[in-house]
Amino acid sequence: MLPLAFVDLETTGATASCDRITEIGIVAVDADGAVREWQQLVNPGVRIPPFIERLTGISNKMVAAAPPFAEVAEETRRRLDGRLFIAHNARFDHGFLKSEFRRLGLAFRAPAICTVKLSRALFPEQRRHNLDALAERHGLCAAARHRALADARLIHQFWLKIHADLDPARIEAALAAQDASARLPPHLDPAILDELPEAPGVYLLHGEHGQPLYIGAARNIAQQALAHFAPRRRAARDAALLAETWRISWLETADESEARLQKTALIARLRPMHNRLPLLCGAASGKR
Repeated sequence: MLPLAFVDLETTGATASCDRITEIGIVAVDADGAVREWQQLVNPGVRIPPFIERLTGISNKMVAAAPPFAEVAEETRRRLDGRLFIAHNARFDHGFLKSEFRRLGLAFRAPAICTVKLSRALFPEQRRHNLDALAERHGLCAAARHRALADARLIHQFWLKIHADLDPARIEAALAAQDASARLPPHLDPAILDELPEAPGVYLLHGEHGQPLYIGAARNIAQQALAHFAPRRRAARDAALLAETWRISWLETADESEARLQKTALIARLRPMHNRLPLLCGAASGKR
């Protein structure tokens, strides 16, 4: 397995396309087991909402003299380069870093493992899988919750705990089942993984000659578009899309409601074949 990086970010909100990072915490574990930690406050360039100040303890005053992400981007990349990216709700943390790097004209992508998904797979009888629940359930040491390094340490502790207590084969099976990387269509350029925005909008899956195959509306374009190609999907439509998709295009919108309106208009005008399949079966088109 690759060297590991347990990552947590604090941010000004929950939307990577408009909110910004306020703190980065990384626990790096080398192949020989050596552990190195790094924590960095980041000036987000926007005001931190009062609710977020209360939740994280990171105030506007604290980040006023901190460097912007542009000044810590290279150090962040160096500490993550060549490592397996492990985070609690990895799509959130990976998405924020991808957005911050994109603002600098840089691509960022790392193989990722989500410990929320891992906990659900290993302990399906449990209802709660947030970090507080994991700390209580597994006896983890939770100090300064909602600060980046403290939460990265909790994720690292959870990783060590399951590897100490559970059958390695069971853990490997749970990791293998994660959709950490979508199985992309054979004709689709892998660079699309760095280009798809994690923002609301409409996406179009195109065939070999540019014809629209499917049009979807999404709260998160990258997440929803790639979900069609995830190994666990079994729908006949998704199997066809995996074989037929050559290109993805998209249009960002202000919110998901606008995306759905755009989707309806585009379907009426372009009539992509896979959007019509549910109607032929007498089913509603859904919110894809």
